[in-house]
Amino acid sequence: MSNRNKGIILLLISAFGFAMMAAFVKLSGDVPTVQKTLFRNAVSAVIAFGLVIYHKERLFGKKENQGLLLSRSALGTIGMVLFFYAIDHLVLSDADMLNKLSPFLLIIFSAIFLKEKARTYQVVSIVIAFFGTLLIIKPQFSIEFIPYLAGIFSAVFAAGAYTLLRVLGDKEKFYTVVFYFSFFTTVSLTPFTIAYYEPMSTEQWIYLLSAGGFATVGQFGLTIAYKFAPAREISIFFYSTVVYSALISIFLFGQVPDWLSIVGYFTIFGASLYMFLRNNKEAKPAV
Repeated sequence: MSNRNKGIILLLISAFGFAMMAAFVKLSGDVPTVQKTLFRNAVSAVIAFGLVIYHKERLFGKKENQGLLLSRSALGTIGMVLFFYAIDHLVLSDADMLNKLSPFLLIIFSAIFLKEKARTYQVVSIVIAFFGTLLIIKPQFSIEFIPYLAGIFSAVFAAGAYTLLRVLGDKEKFYTVVFYFSFFTTVSLTPFTIAYYEPMSTEQWIYLLSAGGFATVGQFGLTIAYKFAPAREISIFFYSTVVYSALISIFLFGQVPDWLSIVGYFTIFGASLYMFLRNNKEAKPAV
């Protein structure tokens, strides 16, 4: 099997892991969002801790990278809390697709903060994706608009975290970065969880621990996939998570996305596919 195909399979597994994470978060019911986020990351922290110890690496990374690791973790934590809030209040596939705006926002942030010039086709893709977003959220600027806003800002903070990961590059091992982020989230959300703690049933414990386990599968699958093949060659397959989420929404929660949302999904996916094809074309050496 080629490395590219290995990367594709790992991305499909990763997407399934994140879709199942979102499903279990939603299944856990009326547990406070910060409590859900803490449990999801506590499981990842334990697993990542084992990997760091096994490979005899530093738990908290190198001294010179602390600023980047801390900033990445803070942005990632806020983004995850907002994403979980959106999951609780929206159709699952709507929340997932809004969160998938992060690759487009990453282009903007890279242009602003990393001085990477955005190409014309990337700008076109961003405009198309924004139009698709409007079809999903159907803005009415009422109280029902807040969960959609949370979904959008979850993508904004995720894009910020990914921008810092770009700066980190290979300066730290991926399991050290995952542990740092998961540990930071667990520690920073503990006071809020204690303050607003809601007792959980056995089923809710199982759901949230399962969410953490599937999230870890998703995180490691995503990271390892890009070691087999460049993101420009395989990243489009990560959008399969929206297909998984849509099927879960329909069969598990009885939530059927309306036709405008479905058109929005195809619009954002089309923008991503266009950018994916252009990235590959740009990467090919001239004959």
